[in-house]
Amino acid sequence: MSRYYVGVDVGTASVRAALVTRDGHVTHTAEEPVNIWEPCADHYEQSSEDIWSKCCRTVKRVTQDIDVESVRGIGFDATCSLVALDRHFQPVAVNHTGVRERNVLMWMDHRAAEQASRITATKHRVLQGVGGVMSPEMQPPKLLWLKENLRETCWKEAAHFFDLPDFLSWKATGSLCRSLCTLVCKWTYSPSDGWDDSFWSAIGLEDLMENSYSKIGQQACCPGAPVGRGLTAAAAADLGLIQGTAVGASLIDAHAGGLGLMGADVTGHHLPCEHRPVSSRMALICGTSSCHMAVSTQPLFVPGVWGPYLSAMLPGLWLNEGGQSATGRLVEHVVRGHAAYRQLEEQAERSGKQVYSYLNAHLEGMSADAAQLEQLTARLHVWPDFHGNRSPLADQTARGAVVGLTLSQTLDDLALLYLATIQAIALGTRHIIDAMRAAGHDITTLFLCGGLSKNALFVQTHANTTGDCTHVCITDLRRRHPHVITHRIYLELPVQCGGKNPFRGARPTLCLLPSSEEAVTILFMDVIQSFLEVIGRARSDHYNIHLLVLLGHVFSEEPGVYIMCARIGACASSDCSSIQDAMRRMTRIGRVVRPNPELESFYRRKYGVFLRLYDHQKECVALMETEAV
Repeated sequence: MSRYYVGVDVGTASVRAALVTRDGHVTHTAEEPVNIWEPCADHYEQSSEDIWSKCCRTVKRVTQDIDVESVRGIGFDATCSLVALDRHFQPVAVNHTGVRERNVLMWMDHRAAEQASRITATKHRVLQGVGGVMSPEMQPPKLLWLKENLRETCWKEAAHFFDLPDFLSWKATGSLCRSLCTLVCKWTYSPSDGWDDSFWSAIGLEDLMENSYSKIGQQACCPGAPVGRGLTAAAAADLGLIQGTAVGASLIDAHAGGLGLMGADVTGHHLPCEHRPVSSRMALICGTSSCHMAVSTQPLFVPGVWGPYLSAMLPGLWLNEGGQSATGRLVEHVVRGHAAYRQLEEQAERSGKQVYSYLNAHLEGMSADAAQLEQLTARLHVWPDFHGNRSPLADQTARGAVVGLTLSQTLDDLALLYLATIQAIALGTRHIIDAMRAAGHDITTLFLCGGLSKNALFVQTHANTTGDCTHVCITDLRRRHPHVITHRIYLELPVQCGGKNPFRGARPTLCLLPSSEEAVTILFMDVIQSFLEVIGRARSDHYNIHLLVLLGHVFSEEPGVYIMCARIGACASSDCSSIQDAMRRMTRIGRVVRPNPELESFYRRKYGVFLRLYDHQKECVALMETEAV
């Protein structure tokens, strides 16, 4: 009998599931949207019942044509959102209106910014593991906000607080065991020492210590470990699977992507990371937001970067996690908010192109030399922290800025602002890499995945931003999946993908590495049904990088992250010996493209401007806070 595994990926706006064979082929995929409520600025809420129902629907869809007894295991990943349940495991409202259905505080909810600042001010020792600064995207400030603002309702009623990935594991198995991935990365838990009583007392949440921390987790296990006794009868009925099917301990969605990216097989391509440990690689997952992940054998403390977290992603290794709070969401905000957006939509529809593909082509038309089009923004600069800076400044008070605007609001102006925004995101990645390398990370390869990596301009801009010379070399890439379309010209990928979130099905992956000839090479990588990506390697004062682009199959769903979830299910069923074993089966290298060496000077100067934009912003804030004389 054939063996199958199911991976379920709960992203910000949708649930995706994939049915994966033992050798890593995706046979079926499904996607369902999930509800998001935004009652006021910086407040974002979801429903755990809505999310679970969409998990069930997608799993039933991908398994409808097989004998479900052949499904050996299932794995979940999800955003690091906070779920509140009462003692009967029913939803508890996390809002002033008392709507119980809305019982999830989303990862991007920043209502607890003030609480996060107060926690940072304690200078408690656990903060060393989060870059010295507590983020409102982590769970302690969210819990403190609930206690201070909903004491008589949510706080008194709630008996269980879950990270969303752990909620899914509990819903599937009935086990309250949490994943080290969530507890260590978002809750300040230590794999060796457990919870720190003095921290929770210091921030005013000592009541969580009651009954040995029963509200937030008494047991923890490594990602991929079997949870409970597998699917309960109720969960099996909901999902359309067999009771007892193995369930692997869950992962945060970005970390699931990180596992897959770091495990890319580069054998035979003579890349710097080929004969080096996984600690020489960095994973960049770029969707609604972006995460930059690197592991080390010893703890490395990077100011403004989360971690080091022991065994949070790979057993026995320390994880550092940088990030940008708004990337894909920022691009969408800038483009859709422009006065010329309606004109853009109309022209893109007439041309038969996706909006961002049309913008890329429009920019080429604005430049006499398409290879030099990125210099169109010589007098237009963006600071991208419209939702605060996660890394490496860890400044949630930071705000976005644009320098160089005019009174014109034409389609040309929209295209230029779009380009400047993409460049700012790429420069932010360079900023994070600088900080992590300065702290001791020896990064030779950076793997990317996510929605933005489907965008050809985003790919090329990252290569040019972090590299000092460029050359393009494209060869054919062929897929084994029956629904895959082979493309001769991958620069047209955004048109084929329809602009949907890339981490599922049609997503390129970038990998930047140092070159002996000081060149930046883009290798289009053949990924097993996923778009994984890679970026990175700094040498002295500039970057010398090979940019690897992993391409998955090209259709609407994107099975990148949930392949790793399926592998988690395989680990839980003992069909894979370890997470590392699962990782090694994911990717193969395909094509090569090199960045433009003539843009090295341009981006060196633009990076200098980029850094000054933040300094000038802080100077302006300080001036306005100075008392009038």
